[in-house]
Amino acid sequence: MLSTLSAGAAVASLLLAGSASPTATARFGDDPPTGKITITVATVNGSGCRPGSAAVAIAPDNTAFTVTYSEYLAQAGSGSKPTDSRKNCQIALNVHVPQGFTYAIARADYRGYASLAPGARGLETAGYYFQGQQQTARKSHTFSGPYDANWQTADETDIDALVYAPCGEERYFNINTEMRVDAKSADPKSTSYMAMDSTDGSINTLYHFAWKQCPERR
Repeated sequence: MLSTLSAGAAVASLLLAGSASPTATARFGDDPPTGKITITVATVNGSGCRPGSAAVAIAPDNTAFTVTYSEYLAQAGSGSKPTDSRKNCQIALNVHVPQGFTYAIARADYRGYASLAPGARGLETAGYYFQGQQQTARKSHTFSGPYDANWQTADETDIDALVYAPCGEERYFNINTEMRVDAKSADPKSTSYMAMDSTDGSINTLYHFAWKQCPERR
């Protein structure tokens, strides 16, 4: 995180309730498997997430998992470089689920903190896909200054449009996110930023599983 904003973002992380481990959530599709699920970060690329700056945790009831970032922040205005205004992150997750089950992502909740001066705008965009498959339609959300508070967005997929991982195959699950801040219309002496990071694990993105049992092989 940029030093000029570290104190403010640290305060922001304390304002947002939550924890590094996801809690029980609404269920989508079939009941989740009771066996062990493991998710590890295979690769991380992007200006908003250097290797080692993203962590994953699974809900105890296997209904969801979280991704927590520690250095994901875009800013514009006074003291900012042109490259600071756009940050992106692509994470490839290695997901192991119990035999006989497959999963899709029914809903994704993105959270963070934004401080936008009057005239400034923030943008959050996200999409995801399984290795070898087409990416889901990227969904965007905008925020306008003045704004100085937690932000949260939710991208939900209709049950008929859910894309499941191929049964019996191991495919990376890829998450592609981006944040932008535009301060061209704001006071040039002001600084605006939008963060999806956390210094204490309290700000995270939450992905809700939709489970389905695979057909028996003959």
